[in-house]
Amino acid sequence: MTPAPHAPPSVASAVPGFGHLARLSDDTGLFEHARHAVVRRQHGYCTDDVARGLVVTSREPAPTLRVRRLAECYLAFLTHAQDGSGAFHNRLSHDRRWTDEPGLGDWWGRALWGLGTAAARNPAPWIRDEALISFALGATRRSPHPRAMAFAGLGAAEVLRVLPGDAPAKALLADAALAVGVPSADPDWPWPQPRLTYANAALAEVLIAAGHLGGDTAMLADGLRMLTWLRDIQTRDGRLSVVPVAGWRRHAPRDRYDQQPIEVAALADACATAGAVTGDPSWRAGVWQASAWFQGANDRGTAMWDIATGGGYDGLTRDGPNLNQGAESTLALISTLQQAERLTSERSEVL
Repeated sequence: MTPAPHAPPSVASAVPGFGHLARLSDDTGLFEHARHAVVRRQHGYCTDDVARGLVVTSREPAPTLRVRRLAECYLAFLTHAQDGSGAFHNRLSHDRRWTDEPGLGDWWGRALWGLGTAAARNPAPWIRDEALISFALGATRRSPHPRAMAFAGLGAAEVLRVLPGDAPAKALLADAALAVGVPSADPDWPWPQPRLTYANAALAEVLIAAGHLGGDTAMLADGLRMLTWLRDIQTRDGRLSVVPVAGWRRHAPRDRYDQQPIEVAALADACATAGAVTGDPSWRAGVWQASAWFQGANDRGTAMWDIATGGGYDGLTRDGPNLNQGAESTLALISTLQQAERLTSERSEVL
């Protein structure tokens, strides 16, 4: 790990904004896509994005009335999406009809991540209570997909930080760590799978959380080793150059574009967790790098958000940013800036 730098002024001054998230939302949920900053209603809503919306609105330390209402809306969407077995629908059309059957894909995992975060962090007691009920139901299920389990494990870790005796959360987090697997012994590829795809840092983060909360020092060390390697291979000349949408495969050439904001946000979250768990301030550098990526410290030297709207651009291409400002990219922006703002606040308190 490199020493933690001071936060660049442009990063320290960038604070989360929820204006574009509100623009993409209505009284039902959060629309998935936008053309530039204008919502594309015909594509409808998805549980994946609504769940991430509940994560960022619930962990906002001093939410405004608008942010509190967004959290309530997103929670209502998730409880409506959940069936009696704990599975979730993912796709809701603009005419409010589900277009899929309940399942246990990534959206199930992200729903539990959102519910767990709301149950642990939301300042409204009625949101915390309702979120915990839905989380407990969803936590009875298991997905065959490692990333879905990792996302669910992040929600379980949130619950356990405030309710350390919660049995469903404890069992889910342990199973999530098992689903991620053990990193390879190869120092050139210390990863459980032969390919990096999306939100990769979430896999390392869930091992870090499970090892810390479960007192398993070997698992904690595995997660930290994975995260160290992942950050190192995604750093070029001191800036982030993250895994693109096509992924990177072991022993194969690595494309640089299209880079996705979700990868940057996952790295910021994991580095923040690693820093909190270990007390090692050098992990802050990963959060600053992630925030700086949105500010222009990336392979194209261009801002990855629209300051006028608060929307995050959908991807970094060889020709610059994809100027569409959909839900996933905007949530990744807000999430990353939340982590950077938290570190800025901590530094101010120390000084």
